[in-house]
Amino acid sequence: MATNMETGSVTGTKDKDYDLVWFVESCLKNALRLETYIQDAEREKDEPVVELFRKAQADSRKGAEIGKKLLRERLAG
Repeated sequence: MATNMETGSVTGTKDKDYDLVWFVESCLKNALRLETYIQDAEREKDEPVVELFRKAQADSRKGAEIGKKLLRERLAG
């Protein structure tokens, strides 16, 4: 969060943990959105763009997996 105050008392979740949840959700949403973009580029037979979007989608999935791993560790601890 962009404030100097911890807002966990309002949400029940520490800011850093909330930020991690947000990050995972954003990565997953991005992976889904990129699937549409990949299909659009495939329809146009634009392979360089397909490759770009597939790489970006893989990166988003990777970010989500790393974030989920951190969340599991923190929630278990």
